[in-house]
Amino acid sequence: MKSAYIRYLRQLLVFSAIIGSIALAGWLILPKAYFSPALPFLIVFFMATSLLSFFYLLQSAGKRFIKFVNTFLLSILIKLFLYAGVMMAYAFANRKDAIQFMLAFFILYLCYTIFEAVSIIKYTQPSNSA
Repeated sequence: MKSAYIRYLRQLLVFSAIIGSIALAGWLILPKAYFSPALPFLIVFFMATSLLSFFYLLQSAGKRFIKFVNTFLLSILIKLFLYAGVMMAYAFANRKDAIQFMLAFFILYLCYTIFEAVSIIKYTQPSNSA
């Protein structure tokens, strides 16, 4: 389990570096009004939540299947409430930047959710070495 977690951490860092590079290139090319100043913090936030979620999912993957499914669904529910709370708190605190923030949040949410889903499926599937 520890090697899978370290491998996921490396992949997550590479993925986040790619996302950060794309964001930096967009920030340099496009008008600054399209970008939220919170974007670098959002990338770190999504890295942290993805890493924590993957850790718990990986722990439950070695147990009964129903335990894994329950942990998976609970992690989705907790993350959705956390994400909604962060978006609402930021939108109320910084009304001028709310649209750019929510757009960046949504794009990062999609990217990191797909990355995490593909990774957990890859690590929990039995290997077909027959």
